Amino acid sequence: MLKKLQKFLHWEKTPKPEYDLSDQIYSELKPFRLPIILVILIFLFGTLGYVWIDNADVFQAFYQTGITFTTVGYGEMYNMSNEGRIFSIFLIVAGFAVFSLAVGVLIEVIQKGKLLPLFKERRMLYKIARLKKHFVIAYHTQFTIELTNELRKAHIPFVVISPDENLEEIAREYNYPFYIKAEPHTDLAMKKSHLSSAKGLITLSKNIADNIAMISSVRLYEKELGRIPYYIMSIADKSVDVEKLLKLGADEVINPNKLMAQRATAIAKDHKIKNLLEEFLYSKDTNLNLEEFKIPKKSWILFKKLKESHLRDLTNCSVVGIKNKNGKFIPMPKGDIIIQPEDILYIMGTKEGLKKTRILLRASTKPKETQYV
Repeated sequence: MLKKLQKFLHWEKTPKPEYDLSDQIYSELKPFRLPIILVILIFLFGTLGYVWIDNADVFQAFYQTGITFTTVGYGEMYNMSNEGRIFSIFLIVAGFAVFSLAVGVLIEVIQKGKLLPLFKERRMLYKIARLKKHFVIAYHTQFTIELTNELRKAHIPFVVISPDENLEEIAREYNYPFYIKAEPHTDLAMKKSHLSSAKGLITLSKNIADNIAMISSVRLYEKELGRIPYYIMSIADKSVDVEKLLKLGADEVINPNKLMAQRATAIAKDHKIKNLLEEFLYSKDTNLNLEEFKIPKKSWILFKKLKESHLRDLTNCSVVGIKNKNGKFIPMPKGDIIIQPEDILYIMGTKEGLKKTRILLRASTKPKETQYV
């Protein structure tokens, strides 16, 4: 009954991090056990002492012990005997000793400098545990700074993992809302970043070995979880390294030098292309996206003409290119072209239109709506 009520009211339990810091925090708080135990014992001893010496009421005795032990100076709560006053002096000395001990313990814990960072990290882990479909970005580099700026503009959540000692200052400077200081390829980092609920990983180390280790570790972690494959992106400066990362399991590997050269060449051919790129492909103000779609084996569009899909009429999307299984690319295909197995369509349209296109082309039978266009 309670579960049904919670479901009806949309009550959800607070997500908990996969890695618990409680043991480490308790370990740092252990030195406070002795002062706390001494305070309890002194309160018990003082209350019983006043009851036995002056036959005081239990509540009066407890209150008198408190104001005497803490030396607040309120005076006597009842007509105290000389024996009671001597007992009060003992409580004052004991209170000062326990207070001094507690201050010493507090200073020692602060000097170690581990407790406050643990509380900060614990609070960060609880925030990360609430994320879903986020991206985990491995290593802080110049690429990370630019990428996170774009992700924030697109409202895509992300967590940055990096072993940098001054990661907290870096995160504050570059507005990383969620960050983990650790070696990204370790199980510890993957649990802290809540990788199990992430959409994918982007590894941006300048060292190819780091990217290799990251991709391999995530693919193994993925198998342990038994979940759908992560979308993994990486960077590499050499074509050989690009091929190597793709073979290891990366879905996309960007060569920054090649990418810059391609864009510079396109602008050199026609400088007006720069405005087009900025306005449609890189701007966040337009709701236009370019997406590649691989034709399913059981799609109804197989061996039919492209124009029979009526994409433009039904979804307001356009096919701007087709790549066949041999790797041949056909730009701006005509409507008479026959769709073949394993063809990849490059479709441009709005987010809503692309969603409708995917549904339309994944159907195994010809949709009824195509008959009325």
